[in-house]
Formats: sequence, structure tokens, C-alpha cells
Amino acid sequence: MMNPLFIGLLVAGVVLVIGVVVINWMQERRVRRRIDAAFHKPDDAARGADRVEPMFNDAAAAGSGASAGVTDDVAEESAEALPEPVDDAYDDEPLPEPPTRAERAGVAPDPDIECVVILRPQQAVPGAALAGALVPVTAKPSRWLGRRAPGLPWQQIDAATGGPWQELAACLLLANRSGPVTQEEVATYLRSVKQVASGLPADCEFPDIAAEAARGEALDRLCADLDVQIGLTLLKSELGQIAGTRLRGVAEAAGFRLTPAGQFDYVQDDTGAKLYSLQNLREDAFTADSLRAMATPGVVFLLDVPRVPDPVRVFDQMRMVAKRMTQTLECVLVDDNRRPLNDTSLAAIRGQVQATAAALREANIEPGGPRALRLFG
Repeated sequence: MMNPLFIGLLVAGVVLVIGVVVINWMQERRVRRRIDAAFHKPDDAARGADRVEPMFNDAAAAGSGASAGVTDDVAEESAEALPEPVDDAYDDEPLPEPPTRAERAGVAPDPDIECVVILRPQQAVPGAALAGALVPVTAKPSRWLGRRAPGLPWQQIDAATGGPWQELAACLLLANRSGPVTQEEVATYLRSVKQVASGLPADCEFPDIAAEAARGEALDRLCADLDVQIGLTLLKSELGQIAGTRLRGVAEAAGFRLTPAGQFDYVQDDTGAKLYSLQNLREDAFTADSLRAMATPGVVFLLDVPRVPDPVRVFDQMRMVAKRMTQTLECVLVDDNRRPLNDTSLAAIRGQVQATAAALREANIEPGGPRALRLFG
């Protein structure tokens, strides 16, 4: 006869797994609705309300006014069209075109997430003539791109790239983690671009300010549903402390590097990209000096899902490192509410990472890619 305690634990485990499945399904359904609303087909937009939403395809960019001055060849080099959610009856629909090399590198204008103005100077412009244009005029990130002739690859314009440029693109990000762009910011940015255009001189067309701000708000709502960060906490007992010198030795042996940001980062060797970080459970930053004298009750592994390539694989690696450090430092692995994490609960968190990564890709935002790094920066 089975122990009642064992039966109770078994039932609780089954209920937990079912609950996780239901929560992931509800989250995916909510995100899918947000994606469908944000990236609907132009025909749908004509039948619906007047609200301007971001649409990750060429027709959408033209219809929303985001790229009123963008030529056909710029539209071809913009982000690939977002595949619509596919039912079983439409499995044979053609796949979207793969991104160009410039898109993969994040260099081409991205009218789906940026307010883009294309300038066509009457004469080729040397890089020195754009020195003033490179100074930021709003809090939202912006950039200037150029190409030496129509059809050639776009290049980021900075102090080291001298041109001459026969075509220019002024790009203002519509939303990031600080929120959507405002009408005032769009107006300020377009005024600065207009000054540059008149000084060159250059022909250009400007999008509608209110429409661009509305696209930024819609993009911000979409990204809010996809912005997931995973934390795993290594916690000592109530009276226990991890010595700073001990922590640094174990962290560096595990592959972490102490950074000026006051945390340890696990960096991918071949790309230099940060995969996840190790932060103090307290607000105190980690520095080489403070670690010699400090002690802390715990540390937090943090994975920023949208900003890393292949988030599921990175989570698996972080989970393995966290388990090893838990044993080495004689800690307990807990969640944000300080509840112990076992293999079942870690598998549930992995499912959340997997669902978020899938939703990002469905929204045409490759985790860890240039577009994701801009939107979730």
C-alpha cells in the first residue's frame, strides 16, 4: 500500500505540470493575438479601425507612412515579411524570402521598427558634411546610414566612414525598454533631419508624426508581452553568507568575468556576446575591491531571453552552471519568491523560455539578433 504522503506529492506534481502547460498555452495565445493585431494584413487594416499598427512587411510600411520616402530597392532590403499564422490547410504556402546579408548584420534601414527618412542628395555627400547630424537629438536611439550608390550595401555612418554618399537614411527607433517614442520626439527628430536635408541639399519625404508615434505605441505593447527575463537565485541559509573572495573564485572558475557594471558576465568566446549574468542578491555592486571584504546571502543568475541567441540552449547551460555552483557554495537554488527549485520546476521555466523564443520568432524578432537588441535595449 502506497504511503499517503507519496500519493499527495505525486498528485501535486501532476497538478503543477498541468498548471504550467495551461499557463504557457494562455501566454502563447495572448502573444499570438497581440502579434495578429500588430502585424495584420493591409486588407484587414482597411476593414478595421483607423489605428496605425506596425506591420513587418513592405506593404505595411508603405501603408503606415513609416517609409514614405523609401524607394523600392530600400523596401526590398528592409526586414523580411512576417509569415502569417498557418493553419493545417495552408501548409503548402510559400515561405518568406530569407533576409539579406545587410539585414542579418542589422545595417539596412528597418522601417518596421524605425521611423525612416531617405535622403537623395543632389551631389555625393562627404562624411565630414554629416558630422552635425550624428549628434543625438532625442533620448531614443537613432542612426544614419549611407550607401555610395543605389543598390550597393548600406553602411553605418560614423566618424570613421567618410563616404562619399549618394543616398542617406535617417532612422529613429520607435520603441525600446524605455517605452515608445513620443510625438514630440518624432517631431524633434524630423526637424533635425529636415535641417540636414536643406543644408546638403537633398530630396526627401517625411512620414506623418502622429502615425509614427502610434506605430511606436503598438510596437511597445507587442514587445511588453515578449520581454521575459529569467532569474535563478543561489541562497544561503538565513544566517549564512557567501564570502566575496570565495564567490569570485568559484564564479571565475565557472567562466564568468567581473565587469565594470558591477556583476559577473558569462560571455560567448567566439562572439563576445553576453549570455547571462551573475548579480548580487543585495543592491551592492561587485567590484574587485568590494569582493575582498564583503559577504552576501546569495546571488542571482539572470537570463535576458530576447537578447541572447538560442535562448533554450543558453538556459540549459545556465541551469547546469547554477546547479554546480549551488553544490560548490553549499547553497539552495530558489526562484524569485525563494521557493526551492527542483527538476520539475526548472523544466517548467525552460518551457517558458521555449515559448517566449517561439513567440519572438513568430513576430519576426530573432532572439539575440540586431532587431531584438534594439527593441530590448
